[in-house]
Amino acid sequence: MFYALATNKLDTGELRFEHVLEDIQTLNEKAMRGVYDVTAISFHAYAYIADRYALLPHGASIGDNYGPIVVAREKFAPDDIPSLKIAVPGTLTSAFLTLRIFNSQFAYEVVPFDKIIEAVQAGRCDAGLLIHEGQLFYEQLGLHKVLDLGEWWHARTGLPLPMGGNAIRRDLGAEMMSRVSHHLHASIRYSLDHRQDALQYAMQFARDMEPELADRFVGMWVNDLTLDYTERGREGVQRLLSEGFERGIIPRRVEVEFVG
Repeated sequence: MFYALATNKLDTGELRFEHVLEDIQTLNEKAMRGVYDVTAISFHAYAYIADRYALLPHGASIGDNYGPIVVAREKFAPDDIPSLKIAVPGTLTSAFLTLRIFNSQFAYEVVPFDKIIEAVQAGRCDAGLLIHEGQLFYEQLGLHKVLDLGEWWHARTGLPLPMGGNAIRRDLGAEMMSRVSHHLHASIRYSLDHRQDALQYAMQFARDMEPELADRFVGMWVNDLTLDYTERGREGVQRLLSEGFERGIIPRRVEVEFVG
């Protein structure tokens, strides 16, 4: 998404963007403390910082009829989930929120997202909730799908399942928020228009992933819905947070607000 900004392809005037690469759980935790002016954020975590941050109208990772996957060594059915101990990538992730909306009665252990498959293979956990590229190759490792949360959500609501977006501090003021939004949108547009160059840049952060796999994974989570949520995407965000509140998972009702 930020290839153009990170490599100075855009004229941002006097504004300077410093890029900090961290896993989503760490970013969620830092957003609770207001560490960064602009941050990637899980929509679940956004429920706790909506008074401090507003959502940018672009930069989202949204799965339309696909999403995080629960996998296991054994062939469990979705109804078995309450009896399983599941490795999860963080309690503030949208994947965890969605799984709890599906069924809250399961044991879990928080495991770094890139160690979840290992935890399942080693038998530390019965199943794992995948939010990374393991979604594409778990079968090659002998694991079985228990539940695709994106498929379940789409069948139930007809909506895409939003995982994460970009948020900006409200105290920057409306004018600055709008300027930053413009630059971030331009960066995403540039990256989509120069996909191979952007992908090559991103590969340095890809944990030894093969280029073909990285291309497939990027296509799942950086696409036209990243450039513009659309009404369905925005409705999906609101529905996810509203259901989280109604199920008693999120402590207060959140009305989603985007930067104009």
